[in-house]
Amino acid sequence: MTRTILIVEDNAQNRLLLRDILIFHGYQVLEAENGDEGVRLAKTAKPDLMLLDIQMPVMDGITAATLLKNDPATVQVKLIALTSFAMKSDRERIMAAGFDDYITKPIDTRKLPLLIRRHLLTGKNHLNDANRCDRS
Repeated sequence: MTRTILIVEDNAQNRLLLRDILIFHGYQVLEAENGDEGVRLAKTAKPDLMLLDIQMPVMDGITAATLLKNDPATVQVKLIALTSFAMKSDRERIMAAGFDDYITKPIDTRKLPLLIRRHLLTGKNHLNDANRCDRS
């Protein structure tokens, strides 16, 4: 069974990079340019996982995650934040919004597929701070 991943990212080059990585690894890919579009698409397409940028026009990733986690139709979707924020307080704010994990930009293209696979296979976050995929 092919898993579906929804990329919600306002930067077209970042979407292209993510799409190419995900297709290479055998995922079906959907795309949205902002949080509002991403929330609407998630409700209709029911993706297995979403890669959700934090800073976007129209609706930011934190607001989108809150809406998704408070809606019975999308509460089960795994959310991974894409962010340039790397401070501890940013990490806490992101995780408190309902994200299952996060990865910082620039994205490590070797670690991203591993992070996604872990969440899709287990349905749980097996990463601890020492193994978090946003660190080298």
